[in-house]
Amino acid sequence: RPAPLAEFPLSAPTRVTRFDRFFAPDRPPPSGRITIAGAPEGHDAFVLGELAAGGVGTLLHICRDDGRMARTAAALAFFQPGIEVITLPAWDCLPYDRVSPNADIMSRRIDALTRLAEAPMVGTRRIVLTTVNAVLQRVPPRALFRDRVLTLGRAGRIPLDRLVSFLERNGYTRTDTVREAGEFAVRGGIFDVFPSGAPAPLRLDFFGDTLEGVRSFDPLTQRSTGTHERVVLKPVNEVLLDDAAIQRFRSRYREQFGTVADDDPLYEAVSAGRRYIGMEHWLPLYYETLESVFDYLPDAAVMLDHQAEDVRKDRVAAIADSYAARVEAMRAGRAAAAPVYRPVRPEQLYLEDREWVAALARRRVGQFTPFTRPAETPLAVDAGARPGVSFAEARAKPEINLFDAVRDHLADEARAGRRVLIAAYSAGSAERLRTVLREHGVEDLRAAGSWDEAQTASARIVPIAVLPIEHGYVFDGAALLTEQDILGDRLARPPKRRTNFDQFIAEVSSLQPGDLVVHAEHGIGRYDGLVTLEVAGAPHDCLRVIYAGDDKLFVPVENLEVLSRYGSEDTEVQLDRLGGVAWQSRKARVKQRIKDIAQQLIAVAAQRQLKQGEAMPPPEGLYEEFAARFPYPETDDQQKSILDTLSDMASGRPMDRLICGDVGFGKTEVALRAAFVAAMAGSQVAVVVPTTLLARQHYRTFRERFAGLPVRIGQLSRLVSAREAATVKKELAEGRIDIVIGTHALLGKGVKFEHLGLLVVDEEQHFGVSQKERLKQLRANVHVLTLTATPIPRTLQLAL
Repeated sequence: RPAPLAEFPLSAPTRVTRFDRFFAPDRPPPSGRITIAGAPEGHDAFVLGELAAGGVGTLLHICRDDGRMARTAAALAFFQPGIEVITLPAWDCLPYDRVSPNADIMSRRIDALTRLAEAPMVGTRRIVLTTVNAVLQRVPPRALFRDRVLTLGRAGRIPLDRLVSFLERNGYTRTDTVREAGEFAVRGGIFDVFPSGAPAPLRLDFFGDTLEGVRSFDPLTQRSTGTHERVVLKPVNEVLLDDAAIQRFRSRYREQFGTVADDDPLYEAVSAGRRYIGMEHWLPLYYETLESVFDYLPDAAVMLDHQAEDVRKDRVAAIADSYAARVEAMRAGRAAAAPVYRPVRPEQLYLEDREWVAALARRRVGQFTPFTRPAETPLAVDAGARPGVSFAEARAKPEINLFDAVRDHLADEARAGRRVLIAAYSAGSAERLRTVLREHGVEDLRAAGSWDEAQTASARIVPIAVLPIEHGYVFDGAALLTEQDILGDRLARPPKRRTNFDQFIAEVSSLQPGDLVVHAEHGIGRYDGLVTLEVAGAPHDCLRVIYAGDDKLFVPVENLEVLSRYGSEDTEVQLDRLGGVAWQSRKARVKQRIKDIAQQLIAVAAQRQLKQGEAMPPPEGLYEEFAARFPYPETDDQQKSILDTLSDMASGRPMDRLICGDVGFGKTEVALRAAFVAAMAGSQVAVVVPTTLLARQHYRTFRERFAGLPVRIGQLSRLVSAREAATVKKELAEGRIDIVIGTHALLGKGVKFEHLGLLVVDEEQHFGVSQKERLKQLRANVHVLTLTATPIPRTLQLAL
């Protein structure tokens, strides 16, 4: 039996050694989940590092999302740089999506799974960071990654044809120039390859079959950047199309979905051994059995991020919604406008609730929370961190100099015997903070690369480190002060790997035979490879494009700008005919349609300028009561956005306001306040969202916030039954529904409003211009509030 918790006093802040005994592999696990309280972001990484350093074996930490995982990894590199940290990200696409995961994400996943499939060396201190989304998804069996790894060292021997065969079997693509993970190129004895998980591509120099050198190089300039002693080649995709996998897929696909028609491009592509966009979402059909992340780490203790269980429940609901939508579309025969989609059952690709509970029941499990230990929770220990100081008051008062206040705070902490560490988001922002603080009298600021370096510095020195933590805290005789605590907002973000999503073709190597392309003058064709033609007695490189009737067009490489990628996932598109009039007619119709839409936009905008808007001032007393239901303090920007929105609605002119804010920054609360004011003024409110899941979430949120108020709320999406949808439309037209939340269904011609006063468009980047103008046209003086988390130039242009 585990030792009783009473043996471990919990009164004063202390080091982690007080509760690391619960996670020691040589002790029985406690009979329940341990809550580690007082562990805000940053300090949870410190606790993880201390546990791993204490020899508790492998730790599996499940973060809420990828952003949290990235910040935890950066914090671990600072607090415990000697511990091996493996990060396993989730696919960056929705459940049952039509697109494949990003190549970089897939490369990182393969690298992590390959390392997890290998047995760790004795005494290895290892922390595995993953997310809720990643751990819920099943993964290929461990044997796949153990048997498909090739290690080459200098002076090693391997025939080039065997190396090419290995790479092709493991999902690599042969190109002329290597630029992204999973590509390779051969030029005589020079072999370029971008392995999974590698930070940069590698250039292998062969003399015959002997590897003479390994160099990394810059994929943009193609210049060498360093030398290496060996190269490790791993699979580049979780789906490997060998003969056995193809045969398994064919038989299981027919078993699960019945007879396969000729219009199933997925089945045709896999049967021919070709990769297909989104084929990874049928992962269970390629392997005898799938495993889970828990299977890869049978003896690991598990740490759960704060609110990880809530995120898991939302993810399970999203998976169920996405599956139901695909099944409904398949049964209703809606696949006529797009390739047929036959989804595998959720339990085949994702862990069920019972599997999640069973996996955790056999392990030592800890749950982080930033709050203090609840008195009624018996299995809880104190990590010793408490909230730090915030300079919001100093920022709000013009008479107080912010950096003088920081200087005085540093002096107070030094007198109290606490070592202060300042954390900045980037090296540049750290240097700016250091310069400004020195101008205000803080002389001894030194860069610190690790926690040990900060701890061992002289007492008069204030360490400053690059550490992406949002808010500071106090613990164990030390205080962490962050850039956001001082300045109130993030001035810099961690750099991201640059990726080119441009639809236009920059070079021939970005095309693969079979890709659909659009010629500016001749329309849609299929790229058929690069060929060399004799023109005027000299060789000339041309792209061969196949059109209807097997007509061929040769495009010189120097005229590449006339081609662009076909912007659709439908590979069954009708090819144009060379010399035909269909393409020119289609272009003319599109140009005319653009002109028509532009004229409609101008007319609506002019009408809205001339119309007197409906003044909607917030009702005194009632509005304050409604605002008090918001369970969080409003941020300064959020409060300003609310006041500006309400001011627009009360001004007597039609509102056109765009709210830009990152996910979780409180845009929905702005919409709730505006909807309350409009509903209390006797107007109807329409909230348009792009997905059924978001519609359901908003419907639940609005129902909870408007509970007890004389406001009727309806929902309109494809998950609403036909009878209920008809009732909602009827009551909207009669004015008996005050607020309606729905998807594109609200844009239908059959939807009529009795008195529409406010239109809220959420995630506006998912809607076209004409779609958003459709509701504006219903009443020229309707107030429009647009929400987006994507402040891109297109969004700003649409706002204007």
